[in-house]
Parts: sequence; C-alpha cells; structure tokens
Amino acid sequence: MENLVDQNLFSGVYKGKRVLVTGHTGFKGSWMCYWLTKMGAEVCGYSTPAPSDPAHIDKIDLNIRSVIGDIRNQEKLDEVFADFKPEVVFHMAAQPLVRLSYKEPDETFETNVIGSLRVYEACRKTESVESIITITTDKVYENHEWDWGYRENDRLGGKDPYSASKAAMEIMTNSYRHSYFNLEKYGTDHQVLMATVRAGNVIGGGDWALDRLIPDIVEASIAGNPVSIRSPYSTRPWQHVLEPISGYLMIGQKLIEKETKFGEAYNFGPSVTEDVNVEEVLITLKKYWDKIDYKIERPDVVLHEAGLLKLDCTKAYRNLGWTPVWNVDSALKYTILWYKEYYEEKDIQTEKDLNTYISDAKEKGLAWTKS
Repeated sequence: MENLVDQNLFSGVYKGKRVLVTGHTGFKGSWMCYWLTKMGAEVCGYSTPAPSDPAHIDKIDLNIRSVIGDIRNQEKLDEVFADFKPEVVFHMAAQPLVRLSYKEPDETFETNVIGSLRVYEACRKTESVESIITITTDKVYENHEWDWGYRENDRLGGKDPYSASKAAMEIMTNSYRHSYFNLEKYGTDHQVLMATVRAGNVIGGGDWALDRLIPDIVEASIAGNPVSIRSPYSTRPWQHVLEPISGYLMIGQKLIEKETKFGEAYNFGPSVTEDVNVEEVLITLKKYWDKIDYKIERPDVVLHEAGLLKLDCTKAYRNLGWTPVWNVDSALKYTILWYKEYYEEKDIQTEKDLNTYISDAKEKGLAWTKS
C-alpha cells in the first residue's frame, strides 16, 4: 500500500495518536482500524470475539493491540484504558442487528445503552482521553417513512428493540455531554469533546454478519442457491463502508483540533438521489457477478422493519465539506467484487479498495485529502 502517513490525510492528525476502537472485530470496526493504522495511528481494539467465521479482521494484516472483552465489564475496560491511555476513542461496539434484537432484547439494551455508559465511565477516569466519537445509526430517528431525510435535530425513537436501544443510547450520550463534558466548561473543568455519528446501511467486502443483505446474497450464491428476499421494495441509504468512516475520521480530526462546534451529532449518508430498493441492489450486483440469483418470499410472520429511511446530510456537507466519493453503483461494484475475488481467487481486496477510494476522493478534491 502507498504510504498513507506521507499523504497527510485528515491533516495528519492521526499519526502517532493513541486511538482506542471498541467493536474492532466487527465489520465496520475492522475497516476503521485498518485505515487508522495505515495513517500511523497506534491502535488498541476492545471487543467481544469476531461475530462471524470467516471475519474481515482475520483476513487483513492489522498491527494493533487487540483485547477481547465485553464493554459491559467495567473493571476490564478500566484496566485497558488505564494501561493504553488513549487520546481518541471511537466507540463502535454494539448489538447491531434489528431482527436479533427481537430475540435478545435484554442483551441489546444492556450492550447498547449500559455498555456505552461503561465506555464513557472509563473515559471519565482516564485523563489522556480528549476525543470521544460514538458511532450510532440512522435508526435512532422516530421513523415516519416520509420522503425527506431526517436531520440531526429530528425526534429520536424506535419501534423495534434495536432502534429504541440506540435512541436511548443517544439520549444517555447527550446527558454525559451536558453533565460531565459540557462544552461551556471545555478547557477549564475538563478537556473532552464528544460527538455522535449516524449512518445508514453500510456495505463492503468482508461482512459476514447474520441477517444482512449482502452476506445473505453471497452465502446463497456460493452455495449455488437463489437468495430469499423478504422485502424487495425496502429502500435504504446504501453506502460503502469507507464513506461513513471518512466522515467519522473527519469528526475525529475536528475534535482533536479542539474545534468545539463539532461536538454534536452528525449524519453521514449518500445523496438522496442514490436511494435504491433491495431488488434494484440485486439487479446491480448481478451485473458484476453472474453467480447471483434471487427469489422473493413473503414470511408468514413479519417483524417490523422500516420500509423507507433517509438521512439529510446537509450539516456534514456544509460544516465539514464532507461528501460521498462513490455513487451507489460503485459502492455495490466494489463490494461484490471483493467477495468475487475472495471466493474465486482467494485474494483480499481491502488494500486495493482503500487506495482506490482515497485516489477517487483526491480527484474530487475532498477536504480530508488536503494537507
């Protein structure tokens, strides 16, 4: 890989920074750690074991300190924080699946709310921590399935346990921001800035989690079977995993640079013109891998899942200068080609995809690519 340290991405703020990532064994967490290490960050990951086998984190060469633990374990968290002394914390650990939340509501709420509280308490006890970026979801919004996108100041809510748990976590996070890390007292009573970042359905190579569209498609295709689709007309803000991560890293940069106005909530998603439904996703994927086939099957029991969900990302566009790099067709192409190369050639495309993404971002002149 071309040396990203020398490229000075995000103004080079991550070079030499001690960054702790919770949930590093997950799909999005492993991509985050990969990018951070390539920019010269010293990374410690804290997470339960990888949620799938295979797992993306096991397929990439990561030079990080990896600690296996539950974020609900305050004693172990405190030990890791005290030993590593992180300056920046990206909190990504969660129970992230809607349908599983119906089966395991206790674990969902305990992990997503109480587990997050435990992380914040560890941050409070650790003097080195200066920036906390908590990754949540577009599902924190009370969804009316209207045609326009949700803004950061729209009402929070959730009909299913997962969405409700993440909305509750956002409320708890905001209480910490006001009670312990108050912006008006920043620089006097404390030195910590907090932000939450919300993104929609991310896709990309290396996701093998249960009950997600792309992994389900890949699993069925490898077995030579059509994938069963239960909601062909559900629309989601599909985006490649590198898109929101670039946004998270931009927010992290601003907090590291002590810009207090970024200690808020931010949405990261594709343009509203990029929304496509599940069946359109399958048609596009099939263009790049002819193994893919599908059938539409309506389940007898339908658990509530949002049919239409969009984000308004104007705040990120205006305040950060952040915009997506790839359109939905490119996001789907690079995602499915990652799996195609993995299964047909035993080749891992993570390095290539990151380099391509950065190169395309530079061609667009995006703010985070400039020194």
